[in-house]
Parts: sequence; C-alpha cells; structure tokens
Amino acid sequence: MADASADTAATCPLFLAPVNAGWPSAAEDYIDGQLNLHELIVRHPSATFFLRAAGDSMLGVGIHDGDLLVVDRSLEASHNRVVIAALDGELLVKKLCRRDGRVLLQPANPDYPEFDITEREYAHIWGVVSHVIHRL
Repeated sequence: MADASADTAATCPLFLAPVNAGWPSAAEDYIDGQLNLHELIVRHPSATFFLRAAGDSMLGVGIHDGDLLVVDRSLEASHNRVVIAALDGELLVKKLCRRDGRVLLQPANPDYPEFDITEREYAHIWGVVSHVIHRL
C-alpha cells in the first residue's frame, strides 16, 4: 500500500464563491483560504486507504472504471453503504444490502449479479467507501 501521508502539507486556494452550474453569474474572486484535499477526504488517517476501481458494475452510484476510491475502515458497514469486500480472495466494490435476513453485495448496474454472502465462509468487509475521485 502507498503511504497516504506522503505529502499532506500541499494545499490549493479555495474560493469563497461557489461555481454556478446553471446560469452564468458575476464571479467573485475572493479566496476563502487554503484547502488541503487530504484533510478534506481523510477523516481517520490510521483507518483509511485508497484503491482504484476497475469495471463498470458501480456506475449507478457514480463509480467509474479507474476512479480512485477513499476507503475508511472505521466507518460502520451498514445497509446501503458502498463497501470494499473480500470475497473468496478477490476484492469487490459493492453496495451492502440487508434484506429478509440475508446479507448481499449489490452492484449499481443491472447487468451484473448480486452476491449473497450470508453464509459465505470467505467473505469479509474491508471498509466503507467515503469518497470517489474521477477525471472528467
């Protein structure tokens, strides 16, 4: 795993005015301060790691092939949270679903099957995806 604390001092300007995604408005060029992206997305440094997503099974929740996933092991893996799970030695990113006494890993793309892990011996939740970073 790469060292997540390698360059936590790097900051970029944070502008006070939000950018308008609708009609254009007059820009306010007031800088609110500095933003450290690491501090913004890593709430629990000792419990956080990063992974790259592969495939398109999670498009419905905004996770695309190649996206960087921020995973927090300290968050509770509850119903409908997006989690990283180890299933039979393979890592998966899926929604955790509890339904009718069953525990399921669900894709966010109807072209993919869900996995029932209720009685799977080799299923383990590694953490909860807290942020997704992708290029446009």
